[in-house]
Amino acid sequence: MKKGSKAAEPDTNGIPSDSPRTDARRKYDPEQTKRNILDVATQEFSAMGLTGARVDAIAERTNTTKRMLYYYFGSKEGLYQAVLEKVYGDIRALEQDLHVSELDPIEGMRALVEFTFDYHDRQRDFVRLVTIENIHGAKYVEQVKTFKGRNVTVIHTIEDLLSRGIAAGQFRSDIDPIDLHLLISSLCFHRVGNRHTFGTAFGRDPSHPRLRARHRAMIVDAVLRFVRKDD
Repeated sequence: MKKGSKAAEPDTNGIPSDSPRTDARRKYDPEQTKRNILDVATQEFSAMGLTGARVDAIAERTNTTKRMLYYYFGSKEGLYQAVLEKVYGDIRALEQDLHVSELDPIEGMRALVEFTFDYHDRQRDFVRLVTIENIHGAKYVEQVKTFKGRNVTVIHTIEDLLSRGIAAGQFRSDIDPIDLHLLISSLCFHRVGNRHTFGTAFGRDPSHPRLRARHRAMIVDAVLRFVRKDD
């Protein structure tokens, strides 16, 4: 390889794509390969944490090699950061798909809370990864350049709901949108993230299917009561 030239991209077996041996190999979609790696890495990091996760295990489950993982993500830490970027990006994108700006403020707020509850309830990997990254003091996610920009979208959504609700005489005018986001996230996150210790302490698993509908309605009601203007 000439000095200064970029390394050839590996094929699915970690062999440089300009190698003669790749001629007979099937073509692959590098973007799909990266998505597959991120999906498996999400499961591995959420189950084992950054320290316990093994790149070898991720490579084996995606039928790739460590060389390919390092080509795409640079390092184990780089792959972990890419996973964090993806999981936060996923929830923020789905929030935007709700189009709550087109709804009545009360119904829009209800839709946002219900979505947040459902997402935390179903996406346990997301809850575990957030917990793990908090153990690391947000050391890795703060290095993700898109992190703050992506997460500010939910605050803008709440700001719009509050503004329209105030104008319609439905909502209080003294609510900070970041505080409200904290309230919603806390209620939805706690019942999943702390379900084991909570269940051990009180003999009741908050994630049990029989309790899900009740908790969902309770959290929606709590948030709507908080934001509504007194008659």
